[in-house]
Amino acid sequence: MNLIEHQIKSSTNVAIVGISQNPDRDSHKVAKYLQEHGYTIIPINKAVPRILGQMSYPDLRSIPLPIDLVNIFRRSDMVGPIIEQSIEIGVKHIWMQDGISDEEYAEKARELGIGVTMDNCIMREHQKLFSVP
Repeated sequence: MNLIEHQIKSSTNVAIVGISQNPDRDSHKVAKYLQEHGYTIIPINKAVPRILGQMSYPDLRSIPLPIDLVNIFRRSDMVGPIIEQSIEIGVKHIWMQDGISDEEYAEKARELGIGVTMDNCIMREHQKLFSVP
């Protein structure tokens, strides 16, 4: 099993950092898709109390349950602190959406055994893996 397949199949609780409440935004669409396909999504957006029926948290440290995968929808120059928090809370996987990458912080996470995917869409990869149209 390759890394992407492992990340998708072994994750249940997915924190979505930078999720928007706007249904036209990619972060909202991806979160809704994951939710509809059996994942528990945990929104990370300090400006909005609830998104897609789920309580929203200001940061990863505030989440009261274990997180398997952190899905990042923030600019590349904002990724470092998110990865630091991901490491702190003991996530198994970090996923940076299309156009987002930070090789330096990704390497720090990999050295600790965290699976990292950059510049890729988890929804698109899930659709390919499970032949979802």
